Amino acid sequence: MNWINETFGTAKPIIAMCHFAALPGDPYYDEKGGMEKIVERARKEFLDLQEGGVDAVMFSNEFSLPYLRKVNPETTAAMARIIGELKPEIKIPFGVNVLWDPYACMDLAAATGAKFIREIMSGVYASDYGLWDTNTGEIVRHQMKLGLKDLKRLFNIVPEASSALGTRDIASIAKTTVFNCKPDIICVSGMTAGSSTDMNVLERVKESIPDTAVFANTGCKAETIEKILKVADGCVVGTTFKKDGKFENQVEPDRVKKFMEEVYRVRA
Repeated sequence: MNWINETFGTAKPIIAMCHFAALPGDPYYDEKGGMEKIVERARKEFLDLQEGGVDAVMFSNEFSLPYLRKVNPETTAAMARIIGELKPEIKIPFGVNVLWDPYACMDLAAATGAKFIREIMSGVYASDYGLWDTNTGEIVRHQMKLGLKDLKRLFNIVPEASSALGTRDIASIAKTTVFNCKPDIICVSGMTAGSSTDMNVLERVKESIPDTAVFANTGCKAETIEKILKVADGCVVGTTFKKDGKFENQVEPDRVKKFMEEVYRVRA
């Protein structure tokens, strides 16, 4: 897993989420504020994260609720505009997450130069968004068609607001996902954004695939990060950086710095 150090500049990296406000075409898009307001909010949040010391950032259309399993072109275009406007200020590795469409993720990565994506790219799930099916072979072929051989793929095998169809346990799913799909990172999530990752699940997944990176994908907090990083190879962090630790609020710089100070202590 040397590539983790090469990509993120450290072992046990913290990937911070930069959540975009609702975009054109989304149900809760602010037409009056328009794209200018969205870009300015994203710029402030990104700079607060970067200056707070996170190792990488992942741009996501987190407020495009309710999510689509195949997004409309205007979503990818709007995200590309935002990232394009921020690029001169980006000094850390970044990735993209277009919820919940791995093909759009690949398209956006190709347009912006993202180093990694996170998506649901394997398995079949019963979810709040209906029956959630995937086709890893097609997804990877789309990646190669776009010339993204070096793009790192973060597979979420415990998707939020869903459960896997079938009776296999999570350790078996992790093993066969690694064998069949060759993910760069396996992500383990709680039920919703901000909810804690089940440590028992995290431990079982890591034990089953010791040679593959496993990240905690939700619910990391300053008071729990030491315990999490004893098992996980890194974390994706979003809600805990926000005012009062609430999903709908904006990033608060002091919360970022406090969290990262604890991470530095643990990694040392």
